[in-house]
Formats: sequence, structure tokens, C-alpha cells
Amino acid sequence: MKFCRFVPDRAVSSAAPLYAILDADQVREISGVPWTEWSQSSRAWPLAAVRLVAPVDPSKIVCIGRNYAAHAAELGNEVPKEPVMFLKPPSSIVGPEQPVVLTPYSQRVEHEGELAIVIGRRCAHLRDSDNALSYVLGYTCLNDVTARDIQKSDVQFTRGKGFDTFCPVGPHIETDLDPANAFVETRVNAALRQSGNTSLMIYPCAFLVRWISRMMTLYPGDVIATGTPAGVGPLVAGDVVEVSVAGIGVLRNPVQAAPAQ
Repeated sequence: MKFCRFVPDRAVSSAAPLYAILDADQVREISGVPWTEWSQSSRAWPLAAVRLVAPVDPSKIVCIGRNYAAHAAELGNEVPKEPVMFLKPPSSIVGPEQPVVLTPYSQRVEHEGELAIVIGRRCAHLRDSDNALSYVLGYTCLNDVTARDIQKSDVQFTRGKGFDTFCPVGPHIETDLDPANAFVETRVNAALRQSGNTSLMIYPCAFLVRWISRMMTLYPGDVIATGTPAGVGPLVAGDVVEVSVAGIGVLRNPVQAAPAQ
């Protein structure tokens, strides 16, 4: 099942988003949110007539770095003995087709296409015997946009990862996906930059949910970004970046220049 979040009138930017089931070229509204009890309403729209927004509005975005050995190597890092964890603020989220806006404080902004986990029910202090994926609602595409020069100079990741628009998410949540075997690819202006299978993750999705839950409670709608394959590279104004996960779809975002100061 595909859950999306949308605004019925594409021209109205201030309208409150609604949740829906994405059914081929139709968007069928549901009552409530996907991780609670909901029912399908009688209202539906053609997909072409609505504007999709980010399918999540999380309390937190938990990110995992260096989770593919080839990516760790391309940045000159060793394979981590434990997951490298950091947070992106919810204010960094944008949805499909919304622009990634470059910042004047960085000279090197890069894409990082990833599979993202969307939590479906509250979980904390999971044990090794717990079925961690039973706490997952579904999966989506995410671009962990990074000011690489700032990340390197700061050492810790908060500033370089946290700028507004630096977390595109979407286009929808897919509930029927094997997270252990999905191709993640990133294209810039249709040229392939990244390609890797989630089977190459150092720490798979079930491990990450369990491990993170032991440090912080995960709430419905929270997002876990699972790491990026090798091939990260720069973005410049005028680019179009597309993150795709096989079995989910394509998250497309234009890149805009930094605003004048």
C-alpha cells in the first residue's frame, strides 16, 4: 500500500495537507493518519490534479552515516564499529518537486540518496528477540543533502546537514517492500551518480530500529535515514536531483541558488 500526503489544489500553497492512499493515478483520501485507525473516504482526485508534499511530519529524523563500506571509503573513513548516528531537524524537510535551496555558507553541497524508514508505532528499548520491523509502517526515499565543507570543518554533522530544504522526502510511503534487497540510486540531470543495494548495508534496517530504540523512543511518523551508497557528489543551482528506490518510486527536486544576502 502507498500512503501519500497531498494538497488538493496545486495552486494553493497554504492549504492543510491531507493523507491518502495512492492508487495508480488516483489519490483517495483517508481519515486520520496512516499509523492510527483510519478509513477511506469517498473523496478522490486524479494524481495530476493534486500537489504531493512530504509524506511525513516527524518529531525527529534519525540518520545513519557510513552505512555502506564503499561510501565510508570514498570519504576516507573506516567502516564504523557501531552505527554513526546524527539528527536532522524536521525544519529541513521538503517534499517532491520542492527546491533544495543552496546556502551561502557552503561552497560544496552534495546529494546523498537513501532508503528511509517510517516508524508506525511507538518503540523503545527493543530486545534482540523483538521483531523490530513490526514497528515500521513503511519506507520512502530521502536525500540527506549535506554541506560537505561545513561537515568536515565542524567534525560533528548538525550544521552541515541541518539547513532548511536539506532533507527532501517522498514521494510516498510504501508499506510493501523488502528493505534488505532494494536498489537505491541517485541521478543528477538524468546522469547516474549513485547506485547500491540495501543488501550492502553494514547495519540493516531491523538492526537500526532496534539499536536506535535503546537510546531514544521512536514515535509514529519518525524517520530513520539508513545511509547512502558510494557516489556522493556536488549539486549546483539549476540541477535536478532524483533519488529512486526500487519498489517505491522517484523523489525529484530542483536545486536553487542561495538567496541574496
